[in-house]
Amino acid sequence: MTVAKLVFWIAFGIGLQLVLLAGWAFWRHWLRYQELQQRLERLDPGRVEPVPAVPPLVVASGNVGWSGWRSLRVARKHLEDHAGSICSFELLPVDGGVLPAFLPGQFLTLHLSVPDAATGEKRVVSRCYSLSDRPGLRHYRISVKRVPGGVASNHLHDHVQVGDVLSVLAPAGRFVLEPGLTPVVLIAGGIGITPLVSMILTQLAQEPQREVWFFYGVRDASERAFHGQLRELSHNHPGFRYLACHSQSAADTQAREDFDHAGRVDITLLRMRLALRPYHFFLCGPTAMIDTLRPALAGWGVLPEQIHTENFGPSMGSKEPSPEVRKVATPPKRAKQMVTFRISGKKMLWDTNVVTLLEFAEQQGIDAPFGCRSGACGACQTGVTQGEVEYLENPDFTPDPGTCLLCVTRPRTDLTLTL
Repeated sequence: MTVAKLVFWIAFGIGLQLVLLAGWAFWRHWLRYQELQQRLERLDPGRVEPVPAVPPLVVASGNVGWSGWRSLRVARKHLEDHAGSICSFELLPVDGGVLPAFLPGQFLTLHLSVPDAATGEKRVVSRCYSLSDRPGLRHYRISVKRVPGGVASNHLHDHVQVGDVLSVLAPAGRFVLEPGLTPVVLIAGGIGITPLVSMILTQLAQEPQREVWFFYGVRDASERAFHGQLRELSHNHPGFRYLACHSQSAADTQAREDFDHAGRVDITLLRMRLALRPYHFFLCGPTAMIDTLRPALAGWGVLPEQIHTENFGPSMGSKEPSPEVRKVATPPKRAKQMVTFRISGKKMLWDTNVVTLLEFAEQQGIDAPFGCRSGACGACQTGVTQGEVEYLENPDFTPDPGTCLLCVTRPRTDLTLTL
């Protein structure tokens, strides 16, 4: 046998072994996938989908919660990151009553009285902040990131202290993790970690056997929140896997080795790390991250009902708009409506490139109230003195007669608002 033939047969043998190994690995993953599907069917006959549909508005995990604004006192205040930009507030009821349970992923709406920097006069603003602890405790916890120029976040960081009382609506929101055995993948960008931490803590306390992956994307170590706690949880719970992903790892001077992936959370990383499972994906972070990962997951074969999102950005919503909503949001060309802001004294033609009246008001420099930006909290409810609006989607919050929710409406006719 010549040397060339010997080399050929050696290469052929190696290649054949690699093919057989790859086929064997795929077969093992497929068998495990089929086994999990059968387990889920046995747990709930006739239903393979393990995460039940969430009703349009979920409040306090099936409890009535409370009606209107409730006074909660700040019992503890502490920072969660190296940069000091994320601060947690633990809240207890002033009336000494019990705080109702909530679903992990829900938020609180706060009513804040903030002094105006120029005049010193106080004005009321409403903001929504995700609950960042598990239900069933004596307190609620929110974790707030300081935003440059942010009226509410800077007020909370700089002026709200332990002992101060805040007006709060009951927990609400649709971006929630239901109990079950289906494996889940949680992906957060920046401050989008807050509702996902609530999901993680709830799962590990109630169903530690559930497979949970958490991919956390930040620029560097200074932006990470809850890092030490998450590392400890991943060491103590075999079913929970935590990966810190640094997009600017080369410039990271605080923790060059204390992260798991150098780069962004992308579909390549997910395909490398995740096995073949019927995962449900929960994405929370900047709009750009959501808009990149959602189609990438769909291209990987993940079904739309297995992808749950909440944007923490300029247009925060809990779900991708339905085809009907997208159709309404991109109407055929027609005459522009005149929008008048009565108190501000501004009168402008509607910009068809803008999606909502809230965004339009902000473009005009009008200080419009807002909270969830998805029609759930009612913070942006504004009086309509003339004209009609149309809703881009059915809101969870029912506005009073003669008002509209700026965050999910646009003008149908010429319009006058009490702003």
